[in-house]
Formats: sequence, structure tokens, C-alpha cells
Amino acid sequence: MSPAPKTAMVLAAGLGTRMRPLTDDRPKALVEVAGRALIDHTLDRLAEAGVETAVVNVHHFADDVERHLAGRKGGPRILISDERAGLLDSGGGIAHAAHLLGEAPIFVANIDVPWIEGATPALKSLADLWDPGRMDIAVLLAERGRSIGFERPEGFERDAEGRLTHSNAVDPMPPFVNIGVQLLKPRIVAGEGSFSIVPIWKRLAAEGRLFGAVMEGFALHVSDPEMRQAAEARLA
Repeated sequence: MSPAPKTAMVLAAGLGTRMRPLTDDRPKALVEVAGRALIDHTLDRLAEAGVETAVVNVHHFADDVERHLAGRKGGPRILISDERAGLLDSGGGIAHAAHLLGEAPIFVANIDVPWIEGATPALKSLADLWDPGRMDIAVLLAERGRSIGFERPEGFERDAEGRLTHSNAVDPMPPFVNIGVQLLKPRIVAGEGSFSIVPIWKRLAAEGRLFGAVMEGFALHVSDPEMRQAAEARLA
């Protein structure tokens, strides 16, 4: 078994347009759910998993995010990847931060899916699955029935060994949803400018090197004000 990553990339640069009007005066990362900023829910989970350094990308209300992180107590240590000049999307954001991330496998986490843990912590499930000899990216999944806020058909099929196939099937919808957390080799996300990581998933799936671990808990996708209320109700 490989050791769990000590470094993580936290994707916090988005505009949060679906969260308006809550994001009219703040970034989505600082919208509070159950009394905690979304980014703190993510950083707390990473700290619990033993992550020591988190690289956070910033763009929208970047100064506010940096001030919030500077006042945060406890781990992990924070490094900033500055995207004030322009948003770089998921793949571009990781590639832009390569000089801060190093070469060892890392966690990558969005800030809009807090979750309720099951018997096995979700990040431990992902780290336990990780085998760098067989995979380049491992995605943390939730069963569609153990999540809210994932109404779109996009998701994954998963075979008995954990290999994934990306799917946009509608009837039936794929059984597993991506909750916005991955474990990956940074070198696999290479490129310049703004680009999504999804084409890399699809290429690795075709090569049999995209895997997924299914969390035991319950995932809460906070995509808009209505889903924020639903997530708060679940967390309460």
C-alpha cells in the first residue's frame, strides 16, 4: 500500500455564478454551510487525512480568500496559486501550480462538496485504493442514492476492480457520481492555459488507468442557494 498524500491542490478559483446572490460580495469558497466556510470543510477533511500542505488557487475575490486562509487556525499549511490574471479551469489550475505541488501523488479537491463520513473516512478509502503501478488518477465517488445535488446524468460506471468509465447516460443514469476529489500524479495533468481535466479522465479510462473508490458516507453538492439549504439540513 502506498502512503497517503501529504500535499493537496484545492480548487477555489471559480466564479460561483450559480450561487448568486450569495456570491455577489464573496467567493463561493467563503459561502458558509453549517457555520463553516465551504473551503474550511474541505481543508478540515484534508487535515484529518494527514495532508500537511494545501495549494489553493485564487481568482474571484482573491484577496478575501487569502485573508481568510491567513486567519485559519490549524493545518494544513497553505500555499497560494495565483490565477488573478485569468481562470484556468480544473486541468489548467493543477498544471499552473505544478511548481508548488512537487512530483509525488497528491489529493485534488473542489470546495463545494462537503460530506458526512461513513465508517471508513472517505479520503482513507481513496488512499487505500491507490496503486501507482496500475493507475494515474483515482476519483472519489458516491453512490447516486447517497448524495444530493447531483441531478445531472454525468457520472461513472465502475468494474469489479475499480476501473472507471466516464458516462453521460440518461436512462439509467450512471450509478456513481464524482464528488470533486481525486488522487493523482501531478505530471499526468500537463498543458498550458485553461483546460479541463475531463478529457484526461476519458483518455486514462480508455487505457484502463482511471480508477475510483466509493465513499461510505453521504455527499452534499452545494451548487446553488437551494442546495446550500438542503446541505445545512442534512448536516444539522
